[in-house]
Amino acid sequence: PVGEAVAMWRRPNGLEVGQMRVPLGVIGMIYEARPNVTVDAAGLCLKAGNAVVLRGGSEAINSNTAITRVIAQAACQAGIPEGAIEFVDRTEREAAQVLMRLNEYVDVLIPRGGAGLIRTVVETATVPVIETGVGNCHTYVDEFADLEKAGPIIVNAKCQRPGVCNAMETLLVHKAVAPTFLPAIGQQLRERGVEIRGCPQTLKYLPWAKPATEDDWCTEFLDLILAVRVVASLDEALDHIYRYGTRHSESIITENYTNARRFLREVDAAAVYVNASTRFTDGGQFGFGAEIGISTQKLHARGPMGLKELTTIKYIVFGEGQVRE
Repeated sequence: PVGEAVAMWRRPNGLEVGQMRVPLGVIGMIYEARPNVTVDAAGLCLKAGNAVVLRGGSEAINSNTAITRVIAQAACQAGIPEGAIEFVDRTEREAAQVLMRLNEYVDVLIPRGGAGLIRTVVETATVPVIETGVGNCHTYVDEFADLEKAGPIIVNAKCQRPGVCNAMETLLVHKAVAPTFLPAIGQQLRERGVEIRGCPQTLKYLPWAKPATEDDWCTEFLDLILAVRVVASLDEALDHIYRYGTRHSESIITENYTNARRFLREVDAAAVYVNASTRFTDGGQFGFGAEIGISTQKLHARGPMGLKELTTIKYIVFGEGQVRE
């Protein structure tokens, strides 16, 4: 997208003013474990015209070192300037802290990992940070839900890949459909090995479930564990999401147009769904190709971050000798 003119307009004095996409500059990636992030981050940053400094965790230091060496050599052979891909091979915390404060050299930091890592980067860094957040995602089954549609969505949102940030962690069910829906969906989830932690009302319909604690409502389990709560209204569901959500991905199952529109309008999250699984919050699924992370903040990017989110804009102005009076 670098060099793309995203807007252009003419002023009354004849000046043509536009916005052009340009690279962010040098991007610092601080991440845990998964060596695939090394390749994804390097490829995306270079494609958007940026240089990248990679700092992976100690869990995969040998793999990350080897991968970076290979892709850096390949990049040079393809004509990319030497040094466009750099890797910090020191795993001690002090090395990461130095990277977080290199304002003169690094334009933005993107942390990827657990809540502890992200919180440390946000609180420690003096370099601007794009926060990729924790996913305490909810699905709300409305009183006007198509229950045959709701079942597969919930099973997918919880079970398809429970250890990722867009998996559902809490299920909210309207009291009008709970007596019918909860025993059925509870059995489906139980057969798939899901441990359910429910509110007192939920335990009436699922006596084998465990009682939910206050901590369960705000926990990203990343496991086959699901918190379940029966709510009296859409208002109560919205209040619960507002209190415990992490502004990642939220979904409503409903055939009621008014409720669907209200949910879309009032839920503060990077991705809000109607009648679909939260598992779709992903750059590939949204048609971006690869992603560098999912931002839960509002500046400068929000949601899955592809190539465009790794650029900024500058103003370009064409004149014919105009001077300001």
